[in-house]
Amino acid sequence: MDEPKYRIRALHTASTVTVYQAYRPEIGLPAARDGRFPAVWRRDRMTWIKPSFLWMMYRCGWGSKEGQETVLAVEITREGFEWALAHACLSHYEHGLHPDRATWKRRLKRSPARVQWDPERDLRLRPLPHRSLQLGLAGEAAHRYADEWTVSVTDVTALAHTVHDHVRNGDLAAARRLLPAERPYPVPEGALAHLHR
Repeated sequence: MDEPKYRIRALHTASTVTVYQAYRPEIGLPAARDGRFPAVWRRDRMTWIKPSFLWMMYRCGWGSKEGQETVLAVEITREGFEWALAHACLSHYEHGLHPDRATWKRRLKRSPARVQWDPERDLRLRPLPHRSLQLGLAGEAAHRYADEWTVSVTDVTALAHTVHDHVRNGDLAAARRLLPAERPYPVPEGALAHLHR
């Protein structure tokens, strides 16, 4: 069956959803050790979370890019994730979705979260036809993410490196077996209507 262009796929339980971020070790290692973001993590900046492990690998170069050497799996409450989606605005103007550019700009300025849909990636990090959700959190959403929604923080850098080693060695089957079990995330009908056409 063809994958729909816009659908959230994630590792999730009845109460949580796992998202990925990559940080320099001074932030990532204490966060994983303590299960929460350290004081140096800035709540006044926008932070982007990604439910797709492979899109995170594309973004951080399998944990090799400067400032993104520590890859984190952050388990957050589904309640928080869905609050962010409900309060999000698409990060770019979309004719036919927004009444006009000025209305979109006003919504974007007021929204504590924003959404981008970028091409999902395969194991070789090549773009796929369907899209992967990126969720940017600022202001109230960033504070809630760090202080209320976060359930656990796990350092998955070693997993990223192992999967990458298998891919480099041409053993895609072994790499695939190690990937997080991302499944379609159940959202109520129409819950994403304000985030794509």
